[in-house]
Amino acid sequence: MTETNAPSKVAALYHFARVDDPAALRLDILAQCEAHHLKGTILLADEGINGTIAGAPDDIDKVIAYLQSLPMFTGLEVKYSEASTTPFLRMKVRLKKEIVAMGVDGIDAAEAKGDYVDPTEWNALIADPDTVVIDTRNGYEVAIGSFDGAINPNTESFRDFPAWFDEFSQQLRQNDRKQPKIAMFCTGGIRCEKATAYVKAQGFDDVHHLKGGILKYLEHVPETESLWQGDCFLFDQRVAVGHGLQQSDYGQCYACRMPLGAADRASADYVPGEACPHCIDRRSDEQRARYRERQRQVEQAAEEGRQHLGSA
Repeated sequence: MTETNAPSKVAALYHFARVDDPAALRLDILAQCEAHHLKGTILLADEGINGTIAGAPDDIDKVIAYLQSLPMFTGLEVKYSEASTTPFLRMKVRLKKEIVAMGVDGIDAAEAKGDYVDPTEWNALIADPDTVVIDTRNGYEVAIGSFDGAINPNTESFRDFPAWFDEFSQQLRQNDRKQPKIAMFCTGGIRCEKATAYVKAQGFDDVHHLKGGILKYLEHVPETESLWQGDCFLFDQRVAVGHGLQQSDYGQCYACRMPLGAADRASADYVPGEACPHCIDRRSDEQRARYRERQRQVEQAAEEGRQHLGSA
């Protein structure tokens, strides 16, 4: 069995497709992952699959090969990276209504999405002054990095994106020129892919999205040619990566989930596990006491050579 403190191969994957029996498929996928000692989370829904898994390189390769052998997941999008230790504690395969929650019925990202743009062609697209570039991620993700000139919707959740676009689209419709060219991006490609389907459903036709997301761009576009500025936030213990998918120097606040750079961690308002400069005045004494007790348990577990189950 792969030890959690051994170097791991991390695979972030997704694919929009019709899944006829997610419940039965869930059992098969879970069995494959457990047989190869993987950890992470996979979401299954009628609209497809989404997840991030980690483990020994050979085990990851075997499970990805199994998933890609399933007819509905032909063309499965996978981004690989490395982590010094396994960034997950358990293996979970969950059934969901959506593999990425937008909260709008009738959006078919498998059939009605925008056009893929390869990372090597992305620079030319977003450098075009007639292109409207939209970052579909949440505000706290955008805070540590984005493409220069991209519009930040300042959403707290992807569920907020449709309402934001409905309002923003009024500006686009008032413009007398032809329909704008819209380019959208996100971390791994899944949110912007579904967002393009929503935007097209609102009557916009010239819609594009970055294939493989920021992660694929940072992996394949040399830093000397890159239009990316900053780092890319991740939803695991690595917190953020930069060009070449190298782990960046970020921590994360347990209380508010904000990514924390060196200056944040040096602030007098930063209390590990309890508060940071972004939330020091936004949490009650009761909440902070609860966070403080959790941090005490995490530190005690570390002293005893074990990993606290809530530390991921």
